[in-house]
Amino acid sequence: MPEPPTSARALAVRQLDRIEVGGAYAGVSGVVDAGSDPRAERQATEYVFGVTRWRRWLDFLIAHFYRGDYEKMEPTLRQILRIAAYDLLFLHTPPHAALNEAVELAKRMVRPGAGRLVNGVLRAMVRRMDRLPEPETGDPVEDLALRYSHPTWMVRRWVARYGETETVALLTWNNARPLFGLRITARADRSAVLAELDARGVAWEPSPYLDDFVRVRALQPVLRAGLLADGRVAVQDESAGLVVRLLDPHPGETVLDVCAAPGGKARYAAERMAGRGRVLAFDVNEARLRLLSDVARAAGPAILHTEAADLRTLAARADAPTGHRILLDAPCSGLGVLAKRADLRWRRTPDEIAELSALQDELLDAAARLVRRGGLLVYATCTIEPEENEDRISAFLARRPDFALESAQGYVPDEMVTPEGFFATFPPRHGIDGAFGARLRRRSRQREGGRRRRG
Repeated sequence: MPEPPTSARALAVRQLDRIEVGGAYAGVSGVVDAGSDPRAERQATEYVFGVTRWRRWLDFLIAHFYRGDYEKMEPTLRQILRIAAYDLLFLHTPPHAALNEAVELAKRMVRPGAGRLVNGVLRAMVRRMDRLPEPETGDPVEDLALRYSHPTWMVRRWVARYGETETVALLTWNNARPLFGLRITARADRSAVLAELDARGVAWEPSPYLDDFVRVRALQPVLRAGLLADGRVAVQDESAGLVVRLLDPHPGETVLDVCAAPGGKARYAAERMAGRGRVLAFDVNEARLRLLSDVARAAGPAILHTEAADLRTLAARADAPTGHRILLDAPCSGLGVLAKRADLRWRRTPDEIAELSALQDELLDAAARLVRRGGLLVYATCTIEPEENEDRISAFLARRPDFALESAQGYVPDEMVTPEGFFATFPPRHGIDGAFGARLRRRSRQREGGRRRRG
């Protein structure tokens, strides 16, 4: 007799265990299990992302109603309780259904006696659903971090920089279901793509910033339509598209993307060059770069070429390539993309920001060696932390007087240009991922110290 299909909650428990205990990532592609029903996979994905986002708040509530040391609870049992609490608080599942599913899951996946524990904790929570406890630690920032389910160190940084109102807006953005950007590629007809989305019932809205982008709330219908597989669209946030607009690649130029994987910006740059010139894409991660190589061979512009290489090693080579425009999309903390990377908030530490800053300095110095006289270096990140953004540019310009900062004005929307001339987005204000970019022009010998050249 065949095994019954795995339930959505059981799928979610397994994936949450992999994320928390095994170090797996919560990706946008969903939760897949051999033999599972596609509907169960979609529901499991909802649980995985929802529980990952709201984990700290859920744990606060469960610990309040649990008579014991919550920190010592078996990880799998904790996941079952989190899913049930998410069912009750966010999906508004009827209490009898949420409790029954959780109790049976605990009996099957943990131990027979675990069902009674789960039943007791959840019944106590249900009785207090209209008056749930609120954090009262005596530290307003700690309470905010608990209530909005973020690490306290992260919230403390943001409150100091943005104030409480904007920080709450950012925390709310990070906890909401994200919108996904779709770039309609040069090989597709925009009206035909939009007509197909409409025909398949995929809700979309145009990007207010980029005429070749639209926004969707779900990727699965797009995958089922085959639009990604045949190269008519690419999943890319508008912030990433705006970085390419900041780079402003021209036909006939040589452009280097020196931290390219998985390759979305390199592909977009190649399209913007209308098949004329060269785009050389490098990345230290050969496996991730291979994805771009496969796309380039199958459907990408012929001007796009890839090579696995560490930028620092590449810049030291005797035959190091040089370019008119260099894009350094630097490794960073990713604190601008927490809405899409639900697990990332729990992986980062304050020390990592300092470590990443040191790496970013090394990469900037290496990338600068590849810029031709009069050429352009664009430094970009997907973080909102000044230590990885403005501070890195200030330090770089102090080291490299042969480079000058150019304003982002005219390349990206005016509301995303800072007084210093940087490109910077703030997710709740602009409705896209948090990103940063700086245009750094290398002075030509003839124009050393002279006025800056645009282009």
